[in-house]
Amino acid sequence: MNSPALSYLSGPSTTPMLGDTIGENLRRTVARFPEQEALVVVHQSYRATYQELWAQTTRLAKGLLALGVAAGDRVGLWAPNRAEWVITQFGSARVGAILVNINPAYRAEELKHALNQSGCRVLLLAAKFRQTSYVHLLASVRAECPALEHVVVLEDDWETLLASGTAIADEALATREASLQFDDPINIQYTSGTTGFPKGATLSHHNILNNGFFIGETLRYTEADRVCIPVPFYHCFGMVIGNLACVSHGACMVIPSEAFEALAALRTVQDERCTSLYGVPTMFIAELEHPEFNSFDFSSLRTGVMAGSPCPEEVMKQVQTRLNMRQVTICYGMTETSPVSAQSYIDDPLDKRVSTVGHVHPHLEVKVIDPETGHLVPRGMPGELCTRGYSVMLGYWENPLATAAAIDGARWMHTGDLATIDAEGYLNIVGRIKDLILRGGDNIYPREVEEFLYTHPAVADVQVIGVPSLRYGEEVMAWVKLKDGHTASGTDIAAFCQNRIATNKIPAFWKFVDSFPMTVTGKIQKYLMREQAIAELGLQAAAAVKTA
Repeated sequence: MNSPALSYLSGPSTTPMLGDTIGENLRRTVARFPEQEALVVVHQSYRATYQELWAQTTRLAKGLLALGVAAGDRVGLWAPNRAEWVITQFGSARVGAILVNINPAYRAEELKHALNQSGCRVLLLAAKFRQTSYVHLLASVRAECPALEHVVVLEDDWETLLASGTAIADEALATREASLQFDDPINIQYTSGTTGFPKGATLSHHNILNNGFFIGETLRYTEADRVCIPVPFYHCFGMVIGNLACVSHGACMVIPSEAFEALAALRTVQDERCTSLYGVPTMFIAELEHPEFNSFDFSSLRTGVMAGSPCPEEVMKQVQTRLNMRQVTICYGMTETSPVSAQSYIDDPLDKRVSTVGHVHPHLEVKVIDPETGHLVPRGMPGELCTRGYSVMLGYWENPLATAAAIDGARWMHTGDLATIDAEGYLNIVGRIKDLILRGGDNIYPREVEEFLYTHPAVADVQVIGVPSLRYGEEVMAWVKLKDGHTASGTDIAAFCQNRIATNKIPAFWKFVDSFPMTVTGKIQKYLMREQAIAELGLQAAAAVKTA
């Protein structure tokens, strides 16, 4: 029994966990709902029933076998939200390949790191996205990626890849599928690291399939649900909270656009009669504030997920009323936990859905500890949140030191988040031990940005912090100490960053200093930097240079 006095919770459930691989689970859904619409991609005019989706994942799986992809081989996918993304997600799982999600915002150095660190043998990529040529970026680093053997450009090579699978017998695919186990690694998702480049959170069938399933259970999904997914597939929000929650329940995945567009999401909800809508708070704000908002019919909506950053109470109220999402829920988690550890119930009181992140998920445990002693703290007292259970990642890909630093000997994942558990068992996130920046739902680790800025020839030292932003929750700010005899402006260094690191990591604010606040032992006091920046930016806009 959970102690009423200490900050520990376990998620009760009368529903057992799934013991399937992702391919087996999809097969079961296809058998139950073969003619049910499974995937709609509006911007591609694409529609498929579950039977049709199964056939397409079969062709992709055989195409990968024709390339010689073995179970455990890494297959990278670098593209925005498209039908091919979903087909690859499930087709690669059916042959036991480990799908490596590559952020559409990545630039050359980040791409090279992901390909090399994971050892990708195959890369599927879009030719371009927005103004960025993925083909050209790949060409600039391919010679430095020795493991990469096959490149499939979706616009040029997709049909050829599918056609190549006709040489593979049905029995060969069936033999491969029968050899897979649900604890096998199936996915690598890169998360920004506190030191240097991102780390690859390695997740199994069991991790992400069950997490998607229990998210869908909490939302009470059935085959009648149609879920509008404007959040990115490369992130757990899209591929787990979105795709796997749908497929495990026979619901329909509805994709409005390659990347988030408020108008496309609103139009899709109406035209496709969606029952559920996803987004980070900034997405919902953009939808609510869109000048054409009142011209759409949202009567089909009932539920959805808001996650990624804290939700303002007024926004939640408007989502419930103006968007008709009476049963909207909040999710909390991290990539390393597949991702969701806590979620509000669809019938929780509004104040709890806004002020907390809800209840611990079924079959999971959470505890709040004193970061110094590791001991449980009393209910209501803040401490570090730890989570344990089926959702905790296998580890960081080929990085045992980072894995050991995150997951202790008892398999508790130390989140780095400060949390409280109240008397009623609701979990609340109150801050972060790690100094990550949460910008519009994206985690940005200052150290990663600092490491890159150090490569600028004029930069002697740099410290990166987050400062409050009405639009994004937080924005990135860099304090820069220049080398003697060198000059550079914020605009200059921002230009240096373009196309070399993701746009959302480029600092929006720059402050040039001769020194940083430090303790007597030489430790940088970032909290003092943040306080000073808030004061200066609020009272003296000229104290820092803002760049677009």
